[in-house]
Amino acid sequence: MILEIAKKLIAIPSVTPDDKGCMEVICSLLEPDGFASTRLDFEDVNNLWMSHGETGPILCFLGHTDVVPAGPEDQWDTDPFIPDIKDGYLYGRGAADMKGSIAAMVFALQRFVNDYPNHPGRISLLLTSDEEGIAINGTSRVIDSLRSNGEQITWCVVGEPTSQTKIGDMVKIGRRGSLTGVLNVTGIQGHVAYPDRARNPIHQIIPALNEICNYTWDKGNEFYDPSSLQVSNLNSGTGADNVIPGSVKTRFNIRYSTETDESTIKSTIEKILGSYSLEYEIEWLPSSKPFLTQSGELVTATKNAIRDITGVEPKLSTTGGTSDGRFVAPTGAEVVELGPVNETIHKVNECVKVEDLETLSTIYYGIMESLLGENKE
Repeated sequence: MILEIAKKLIAIPSVTPDDKGCMEVICSLLEPDGFASTRLDFEDVNNLWMSHGETGPILCFLGHTDVVPAGPEDQWDTDPFIPDIKDGYLYGRGAADMKGSIAAMVFALQRFVNDYPNHPGRISLLLTSDEEGIAINGTSRVIDSLRSNGEQITWCVVGEPTSQTKIGDMVKIGRRGSLTGVLNVTGIQGHVAYPDRARNPIHQIIPALNEICNYTWDKGNEFYDPSSLQVSNLNSGTGADNVIPGSVKTRFNIRYSTETDESTIKSTIEKILGSYSLEYEIEWLPSSKPFLTQSGELVTATKNAIRDITGVEPKLSTTGGTSDGRFVAPTGAEVVELGPVNETIHKVNECVKVEDLETLSTIYYGIMESLLGENKE
């Protein structure tokens, strides 16, 4: 059943932010088991909130139906949107990130509400089609909408592919913050043979960038690596070798720990830029703050389920990129991330081990049973 759900979802080319009907498939699977569904669509983004139960704490499973583009399809061994099984692996775009997780969640939810039809509290599934994209009209807005209606998530399991070599060997209990800056430095265009009549913005920005890139933001802590700034893009020039450009645009991103904060990063960078003779403008893009669930009922339930089902002792980590957990954690919810092995995510020939989907679903079920497993029939 899990495999069939995953294959059905992979066959839908839901390249971000287009859900293309994935959520209808999921509704058709869960509504017969008593799940109420609410669509919370914003602009071009589809969002789905499904819940079972009337009152009490909410255990939410969070995922996204959108996938990144397949890339050069001629480099795939199979069609990226025609699911294929080879040597025990399910191939297709989204197999690991994260339609496999969604299939495991859906099956675990079905199984749980049939075993515990009168369970205490509420179990929910939150899906968006805008996680791989700009993530403005997805989970963030759903959380705002839920809160305005008095809904408060207590525990949240995000299905991101967190495992390293085997299911459950790594659980994310937080993520670093992310802040992107777009820096435009203006010079004076001119002929390279007459540098005295021009002002080269590339030459001007290099010393400032060097200082920014080598700045020590913090040393990290028990849960986070030191904050790190990386230049991701630098554009300048007219295309001609004999022209000093009139401007240069630089994009950079800093992944930061709880040992620093957004305002400190911005003020430090602007202070460094101000110490050089630059004519510049800087734009700060929407950021995400770091979050951490270092202990609590959900962490305990997740570790116990993994240990009981796989025998693996999971490593708790905050490494990697951002996730939609960053929108849930600030509400006070406990948040963990647990999903398939992430070796092939966003790559050509993305795949997931078929038996891992069964194991993952059993772990999800174990978490539900630990937190809300009363009144079994």
